[in-house]
Amino acid sequence: MLNNIGLPGLLLIAVIVLVLFGRGKVAGLMGEVGKGITAFKRGVRDGAEELENQRQEAADAARDVTPEERNDRS
Repeated sequence: MLNNIGLPGLLLIAVIVLVLFGRGKVAGLMGEVGKGITAFKRGVRDGAEELENQRQEAADAARDVTPEERNDRS
């Protein structure tokens, strides 16, 4: 059903949305959608950086095989 919409169908839907909600509401909605997309991308990037930092810390801990110095001379 949705496979055959095409460009004329999308234009018709856009015109109906503009008539129903008005230009101001649609512009505000698109602004909010843009902010949401930006926040989502930032969250994905921050999560990827956090995982990379955890992986690096684990790799550094695994590489450190030097024995600890002991001060047991009593």
